[in-house]
Amino acid sequence: MLDQRSQELRSLAIDTLDGGARGHIGSTMSLIEIFRVLYDDVADVRPDDAAWPERDRIILSKGHGCIAQYVLLADKGFISPDELRTFCKLDSRLGGHPEFGHVPGIEASTGSLGHGLSIGVGMAQAALIRGQTHRVFVVLGDGELNEGSIWEAALSAGHRQLGNLTAIIDYNRLQSFGRTDDVWGLEPLGDKWRAFGFDLSEVDGHDVDQLRTSLMSFEQGGKPRAVIAHTIKGRGIGFAENNPTWHHKSRLDSEQISLLRKEIEGA
Repeated sequence: MLDQRSQELRSLAIDTLDGGARGHIGSTMSLIEIFRVLYDDVADVRPDDAAWPERDRIILSKGHGCIAQYVLLADKGFISPDELRTFCKLDSRLGGHPEFGHVPGIEASTGSLGHGLSIGVGMAQAALIRGQTHRVFVVLGDGELNEGSIWEAALSAGHRQLGNLTAIIDYNRLQSFGRTDDVWGLEPLGDKWRAFGFDLSEVDGHDVDQLRTSLMSFEQGGKPRAVIAHTIKGRGIGFAENNPTWHHKSRLDSEQISLLRKEIEGA
């Protein structure tokens, strides 16, 4: 069962989908708890000063899951909740992928998969060079781990001992055209991150307590951190859970939106 806060955040996500009449449903719902814990409990950010130099950086490498981040930015006051309904409209700044410099709280323009960790490595290295103490969190999709650039960045992070960097993997085991095991097997995934010099934690990505404990328990040290969050694509929407046809919908009508709302109310 989802608690009230997770249901409410998903309701805001459906408001966003309703406004745009489209969007990535599966990834949005698998990411909600990850972003909830980052913004509620872990990251030091200031909604009234989004460019505060000492803020923690949160990068969504799998940019197509941006609705989940937009919802938390609205919930925290970076943007107005009313703006969520402008999603993907011609004059909106809330696009189908997040854009740095347009939306307060967005640290990188992402969507071309495989780039977010490299950006995060650069930010983390720059912070250490400057003697700054903020942290960098990069949220990755399991499908984008197919990209070689991810592992180049991981190798660099381990070599440079970027203890201020945390990679969080949304491990829902589905990507746009099939199961990750069938497209390009990732296991043993934990051993890979350890081999690249990361401290590792594996959690239920929808268990808020597990996520909170994992993300807050790492001690600042010489190793970067990886959290493998085992999630369910489409979590909270029974007919969309683990269903790759709900990865993305280019058109959502009022009947489908109504069905999504009913599912969340009973989740």
